[in-house]
Amino acid sequence: MPLNADAVALANASPYTPRKLPAVFSQVADVPNANSPGLESVAPYRQQQRPRSISTRLPEPKTPPPYRIGVGDIVMLATPDSQNVVYEINGLLAAQSSRQGYTVQDDGAVAIPNVGRVVISGMTLAEAQNELFNKFVESQIEPSFSLEISEFRSQKISVDGSVRQPMLEPITLTPLYLDDAITAAGGIASSANSGPASIDLSTVAIKLYRGGETYQIPASTLFGKSGGPKVLLQDGDRVYVDDQYPLELAGGYLDQQIKLTDFYRSSLEEERSNFEAKMNLDAVDRDYVYRFGEVTKQGRFPLPFERTASLADVLFDDGGIDRITGDVRRIYVLRREPYGPKPDTVTAYALNAQNAPKLILATQFEMRPDDIVFVATHPISDWNRVISQLLPSFTVVGTTDRLFN
Repeated sequence: MPLNADAVALANASPYTPRKLPAVFSQVADVPNANSPGLESVAPYRQQQRPRSISTRLPEPKTPPPYRIGVGDIVMLATPDSQNVVYEINGLLAAQSSRQGYTVQDDGAVAIPNVGRVVISGMTLAEAQNELFNKFVESQIEPSFSLEISEFRSQKISVDGSVRQPMLEPITLTPLYLDDAITAAGGIASSANSGPASIDLSTVAIKLYRGGETYQIPASTLFGKSGGPKVLLQDGDRVYVDDQYPLELAGGYLDQQIKLTDFYRSSLEEERSNFEAKMNLDAVDRDYVYRFGEVTKQGRFPLPFERTASLADVLFDDGGIDRITGDVRRIYVLRREPYGPKPDTVTAYALNAQNAPKLILATQFEMRPDDIVFVATHPISDWNRVISQLLPSFTVVGTTDRLFN
C-alpha cells in the first residue's frame, strides 16, 4: 500500500495506548503527608498557626486589701530589744522553738501556753495583735510583744505554662500583681526553655482563671515599654502563660519538613534509578519496533513511554538510513492488523522518501508495537556487491596461472 495521507490516517486509526511511566516519575518532592508512599505521618513537630491579635479582657481593678491571716500561716510573737534580738516571752515559744512561732490551725486559732487558744484567722495583723493583747491581759501576762507573720501559707496563686519555673506563689503583706508573679516565676520562656530571643510577645497570651471566669491580656501589652495595667491577684488565681506561636516549634517544624522533603526526594530518586536500572537490564515490559535492512543500526527500537513514535523517529534514530547502500525509494512498514474485517493480516506500507513532500508523511505515521521497518538495498549497491564478490576470484585465478607457468 503506497504511503499517502489516506494510508497514514488508516494506519493511525489502529488502537494503541502508550505504556505509562511508573507514578514515581510524575511525583514531585513536595512536603510529604499521610498519603505519601513510603512515609508515615509521625511527626514530633506539628504545624504552628500564627494566631490573630489577642484580645484583652481583665477583671475590674481593685484597691489592695490588707492581708488577712489564714489557716496554715505561721505567726511569731517577739519582743525586740535595742539590738533587735528576739527574746522568748515567759518561755511561751519553747514549744515551737524550731519555728519560733505558732501555726494557725484548722479552727483558725493558735494555741499559746498559759493563754489558751486564740482565734486570729480572718483578721488583719493589727486586729490579731489587739486580740492577743486582750488575751494576754486576761491571763495576767505582760503584753509587751509584737506579732509578725513568719511564713505565708494560707493564700496562694499558681503560675504555669511558658515560664522558666512554674510555681505556687504565696500572697503576702505586699500586694501581688500579675506581672510580678510572672517575673517571680522566671519570666516568659518558650516551651523549649530557650532564650528570650525566640519569643514573640505579641503571640503570647497571659490568661488568668478566677472563679469560673477567664481573663487574658497579650504579653506585649502587659510587659510593654510604657508599662502595662496592674492586675491584682487574689487567693486561688491561676495564671497560665500561653505561647500560641512558639518560634522554636515553628522553626523545628520547618526544619523537619525540609528534612522530610529531602528524604522523600531521595526516595523518589532511588525508585527512578531502580526503574532505569531494570530497563538497562531489559527487565521492564516495553513495546518495540523492529528495523532492519539498509540502516546504520539494525535491531529493536523501543517505543517511548506516554507518547507515540513516528516512522521518522525510527528511520533517523541511531544514524538513520545507510547513505551508500540504502534505497530511500523503497522503505516498507510491515504491520499485523489484529482488528478489522481480516484480523491477523499483514499490511505493507511503502514510502518513497526520494519525494521530499512525502517525507513529511513519515513524521505523521505513528508506529505500533511489533511493526517491522525495512529499508531495501539500492540496485547499484547490489551490483557493487556482486562485483566485490567476483573480483577476489579473478585475483585468485590470475595468481594460480602464474604459479603453473
